[in-house]
Amino acid sequence: MNAMDKIRSLLAELNKPIAPSKAAENWALVGRLLSRATSDTAAVDRLLAAKDVPAAEAFVRSLESQATAAAAAPTETYPKADLDRALNAFTKRLKLTRLADESKLTNRPMTDGKPSGVDAIRPPDGFPAGLWRALVKAGKLRDAGGGFYMEA
Repeated sequence: MNAMDKIRSLLAELNKPIAPSKAAENWALVGRLLSRATSDTAAVDRLLAAKDVPAAEAFVRSLESQATAAAAAPTETYPKADLDRALNAFTKRLKLTRLADESKLTNRPMTDGKPSGVDAIRPPDGFPAGLWRALVKAGKLRDAGGGFYMEA
């Protein structure tokens, strides 16, 4: 499940009558996920303050339409060496993110040992955005939406 799917499921849950504590948890998680998906923090803050589910759903749709429009833009051609270097950097970052997620320390003497739930990440900085779209077009990565990519 990618970030946008998780946001949609949380908003669907908020449309149903739930306990206020659970609603507060869901809004907090929606806020964290939206802040990672967009750089418009003012809009995210307004949505969280209003706690308006239809407005949040409209905001998510606008983010997805922006991602779709960016994906529909013509992709540039990049040298194979650049594509390979970027893909290598992406897989290293994904591996380290998963490792960090799996090795969370708790106040218990042993860690949980659960597998990581991370399936999509933001690509590493230092590479142009068109390069990631070229990797998606080549079938090496999948666009998870909101600036996140996952392994194909």
